[in-house]
Amino acid sequence: MNRDLSKSKLLAWRQCPKRLWLELYRPDLREDTPATEANFETGNEVGDVARRVFDPEGKGLLIDVMTEGVQKALQRSAEALNGKPKRPVFEAGFTAHGVRAFADVMVPVPKTRRRAWHMIEVKSAASVKDYHRDDVAIQAFVARESGVPLERVFLARIDSKWTYPGGGKYEGLFAIEDLTDETSARKEEVRDWIGEAKKISARKRAPRIETGAHCSSPYSCGFLDYCRKREKEAEYPIAWLPAGGKLETKGYADLREVPNDMLNERQRMVKNQTLKGTAFFNAAAAAKELAPHKAPLHFLDFETVHFAVPIWKGTRPYQQIPFQFSVHSMSRSGETTHREFLDLSGKDPSKPFAEALWAACGKKGAIFTYNAAFERGRISYLASRFPRLKEPLLALNERLVDLLPIARDNYYHPNQQGSWSIKKVLPAIAPDLGYEALDGVQDGNMAMTAYREAIHEETAPSRKAEIEKQLLAYCKLDTLALVRLWQFFGGRL
Repeated sequence: MNRDLSKSKLLAWRQCPKRLWLELYRPDLREDTPATEANFETGNEVGDVARRVFDPEGKGLLIDVMTEGVQKALQRSAEALNGKPKRPVFEAGFTAHGVRAFADVMVPVPKTRRRAWHMIEVKSAASVKDYHRDDVAIQAFVARESGVPLERVFLARIDSKWTYPGGGKYEGLFAIEDLTDETSARKEEVRDWIGEAKKISARKRAPRIETGAHCSSPYSCGFLDYCRKREKEAEYPIAWLPAGGKLETKGYADLREVPNDMLNERQRMVKNQTLKGTAFFNAAAAAKELAPHKAPLHFLDFETVHFAVPIWKGTRPYQQIPFQFSVHSMSRSGETTHREFLDLSGKDPSKPFAEALWAACGKKGAIFTYNAAFERGRISYLASRFPRLKEPLLALNERLVDLLPIARDNYYHPNQQGSWSIKKVLPAIAPDLGYEALDGVQDGNMAMTAYREAIHEETAPSRKAEIEKQLLAYCKLDTLALVRLWQFFGGRL
């Protein structure tokens, strides 16, 4: 087989040599998560905008390796890069030392008689990570070794502080960092990586490497399930301990192996209840925390969406924009009513959301959430955008009560497996309320993906109606779950 390495495979080796071997020999075993696919889609969106930003006249050349094939793409790239630079080249490819790489943007150096290029690697992240620097180091090394005269090497990332002015004007979306000197200094380092990776690619069998923290850092590995199935599974995995990752690095695999003096109070409680197979519940303390809050009461949940490339004027990259809420309200008589909001028009939902939220929560009564910092942050954001609504919105923030710390301090069931996510707590307390029974949308990430599909101009009306039904059912269950938690912790079940 052809053991030439791509930049992505060399980065896979940097994460885990076993991952590289599997990528080369058993790619059929890889199972990419929806999050991985969503990140890929985001990368494509950012790449499209980058071409418009770095080639405002639209005269650039795009090399499409997916349709042209690797060899044709490399040939066309060489022709474009070896002549006198005249226009930007996108996805130009080059190969050296058995490694090939494709650059996001190659910009000809202006006003120079000699052939020279600026390389720009575009990332959809809002901050520069070490693995981004590794990526650019490999890219620049292969380009230089293949004979491309690079004058400067840049990394372009998303500037999350930039505000979209509307009208398709995305100048300013990217923050640029010059990595020229850094990539030059890492030349021998990259050369060593290539040599070590080639040793792995030449092996007849995959190296023996146990699963661990490296399986999700810096990327989620699609081979994780395959690798886990081949390992002896601990009866009580160390991962069930809150913040147990640090203990994994000490060689512990099972809760029973960890000395109690290495654990904090919460970790000891989780260990003890897990081994006993019984729940911990300080019912008196939970009820005491809830006792001061009298009806009317409200139970609130938001759904939000974010875009690396903003689509609405006045919004920023990766800003969480609320598009949906559900509110269950309980009167003094115990009667429960439900209100909801969902905007699938494709327009910025922020202002109608804010107006509807204020109306739905009334002027009195505690507003229960789960992880209130999230709702509080979104309400503060809406208040800052709409001055006329600032006072009533901030008044809502003053009424928020968080059920998460009440759950975390007073309740734990072994089935939670170390998590106090509402998706873990609810089945233990109210097994009749299950997210798995929902059609289509069963968590926040799925809700965001469904929303993006619903507002897309090519989505059929029938599909949009189906998504609307799924989103409403999901968000309604979230706040019904809050009602049930309040009843349970308050001793009302």
